[in-house]
Amino acid sequence: MDALPTTIRRRLRPNAPANCREAATYLQAYLDGELDDRTVERVAAHLEVCRRCGLEAATYHAIKRALARRSAPPPDALTRLHHFAEQLVTEGPR
Repeated sequence: MDALPTTIRRRLRPNAPANCREAATYLQAYLDGELDDRTVERVAAHLEVCRRCGLEAATYHAIKRALARRSAPPPDALTRLHHFAEQLVTEGPR
């Protein structure tokens, strides 16, 4: 079923967890609370099982908290974000 385009797979399995590409697409809206319940559940399910995407979400969340406090984000969050971006450039999304 992985060979099928995401839109077809989603029609066949509408409640399946999001994949990495979908999670990345929805991550900012997810963190901002701007998604419908079904999409929130799918993204949350993916973040629970995918370490890479879960770390990205945690990094963005830490940066958002720091910005809300108007302080510098934790250095480890910036390092993880930079490393994640480099991986996306060299390896592409999963």
